[in-house]
Amino acid sequence: MEITIRPIRPEDIPSLLELIRELARFERLEREVEATAESLHQSFFGSQPVAGALFARCDGEEAGYAIYFFTFSSFLGRSGIWLEDIYVRPKFRKRGIGRRLLEAVAKIGVDRGCGRYEWIALNWNERALDFYQGVGARAMKEWVWHRINPAELRRLGAREK
Repeated sequence: MEITIRPIRPEDIPSLLELIRELARFERLEREVEATAESLHQSFFGSQPVAGALFARCDGEEAGYAIYFFTFSSFLGRSGIWLEDIYVRPKFRKRGIGRRLLEAVAKIGVDRGCGRYEWIALNWNERALDFYQGVGARAMKEWVWHRINPAELRRLGAREK
């Protein structure tokens, strides 16, 4: 079994979008996917890239991916790295691919001098929660996640005059 992890390339965008949709179906959030090949290309390869992605292959087949971006901590006074997605196709699970993707993103964070590595997981995904605990992550139960979606963002942003 040969596993490779490498940065995404422009020609990988259609496959990445397919994998994002698979993850959304698994998470029961497919209705929220607005990403297009064009928006992903701009996000990863545009004049001001806002995120990075890694592709995992197993024996030459697309097995999974990780998407990350950089954050900032005022308390640390330096950047952090945020794992937006990590996904391994079901037929490739239990082969260490998820751990290799998690480690590859961690290495990017270390190389960039990041002070934190953060992500969220769905509270019903026990396998993922157990996996994350097993690599030393701790749940931040004292923090409450907040989100403003596109329509609310436009409405809130329009109030700034």
